[in-house]
Amino acid sequence: MTAELFIGGGGDAYAVPQGLSLKYANRHGLIAGATGTGKTVTLQILAEGFSNAGVPVFLSDVKGDLSGLAKSGSADHKLHDPFMKRAGIIGFDDYAYNRFPVTFWDLFGDQGHPVRTTVAEMGPLLLSRLLELSEP
Repeated sequence: MTAELFIGGGGDAYAVPQGLSLKYANRHGLIAGATGTGKTVTLQILAEGFSNAGVPVFLSDVKGDLSGLAKSGSADHKLHDPFMKRAGIIGFDDYAYNRFPVTFWDLFGDQGHPVRTTVAEMGPLLLSRLLELSEP
């Protein structure tokens, strides 16, 4: 079991890879930032680290950016070289392609684990989207 999760590095010769001790990890977290600042990759790295340590992770992924956790990457991918280069720059020495256990929750129950909820818990916006209602 891993006692520390890799969370980043500075990318220069004097930067030391930074880790998060599992005993100091909170139960909830928020990753915020502008477009292109690495939020999704940071979340993937944290989720993978927690999964490797045996800690269950719940991620809300409306756009599907994180669904790739379920399938292992490969050295044949067109971005393999940039991934490896960036991993070396930030000090992510044990970068490897792995897949992780994933359960997709599906409001409709068609392509994943069905979400059970009441109409009252959904709220007006979600309910209107489910029913494909227009503004009027």
